[in-house]
Amino acid sequence: MSSSSAVSKPSPIAEASPLSLCAREPHVPADRLVAEMVPPPRFDSVRFGTYIPDPNQPSQIEAVGVLEAFAAGLGGAHASGAGKAKRGFLGFGRPKAPKVPAGPRGVYLDGGYGVGKTHLLASLWHATPAEPSLKAFGTFVELTNLVGALGFQQTVQTLSGHRLLCIDEFELDDPGDTVLVSTLLGKLVDAGVALAATSNTLPGKLGEGRFAAADFLREIQGLSAHFRPLRIDGEDYRHRGLPEAPAPYSDEQVTRAAYATEGASLDDFPHLLEHLARVHPSRYGALTDGLKAVCLTDVQPIPDQSTALRLVVLADRLYDREVPVLASGRPFDQLFSEDMLKGGYRKKYFRAISRLTALARDAKGLLTH
Repeated sequence: MSSSSAVSKPSPIAEASPLSLCAREPHVPADRLVAEMVPPPRFDSVRFGTYIPDPNQPSQIEAVGVLEAFAAGLGGAHASGAGKAKRGFLGFGRPKAPKVPAGPRGVYLDGGYGVGKTHLLASLWHATPAEPSLKAFGTFVELTNLVGALGFQQTVQTLSGHRLLCIDEFELDDPGDTVLVSTLLGKLVDAGVALAATSNTLPGKLGEGRFAAADFLREIQGLSAHFRPLRIDGEDYRHRGLPEAPAPYSDEQVTRAAYATEGASLDDFPHLLEHLARVHPSRYGALTDGLKAVCLTDVQPIPDQSTALRLVVLADRLYDREVPVLASGRPFDQLFSEDMLKGGYRKKYFRAISRLTALARDAKGLLTH
């Protein structure tokens, strides 16, 4: 029995009882997957001008200049002539070759977690002079989910008229998905779509802060010539000059805050982990729709790697949507075992710890109700 079950329910302070993630089983239609391929709410207002480079890391300042120039270079017509007769014919019925400009049509942001790669990637999306419907932004997982929902050919047709495709957190730990997405990107490059990406390191690589450019370019093979690696040095900005994460609160504090906060959810952490196993990760964004805060009781270390990877996806979606997380039990830096933090997926786990810690800081204000 979890410790939260021993906590008596407080008298409701808010107008209604808290929501529950465990009670939600969202179904996401394919057209929503396409429409939502924009920077998430946390990065909706970011721009190159709001990026704060570390003064000790000149590569961060250089990256902004390179990306601003890259965005400006995408201001002309679609490279394949999209919007015109891109499938037109010359004499004798020969198809017109796409007018793809010379040189790399993609950039790869190469750096450790927390150096602002997603901020810069979203800023590139915003700075590219094209209608939002002609630009797409999503994580690698979201892109593979789109292929699963639409099918490969329909995904190519849907995205081939775009000016720019931004892929955050390109996964290099699943060979099948890497080949799938690399093939997709090859089709899009042929259609004149510009690309921008960040990625995770491959499993088994030593040194958590190590850069992944060589891994990324090798894994995408034939696409490597289309990417210019852009190295971004630095430490995790979420820990730069910030206080330590707040210690977990009591079950009673968390429960009372959930009842006092309109739009908050309240769940027992072990039960939430069980529920995540029944919901496809592509729906975790929809799982958090409308939430103003997430309150969790009885946080415990993750029992296995499959469960840990699902929690990583949920942490990413909560962070993207700026949903504060108030918790009791164990601190977030004790979620993952020592073996997990030394294993092939350690970069994901460190990112999840970093992001959940940031959201825990954001949740401190919930206790003032």
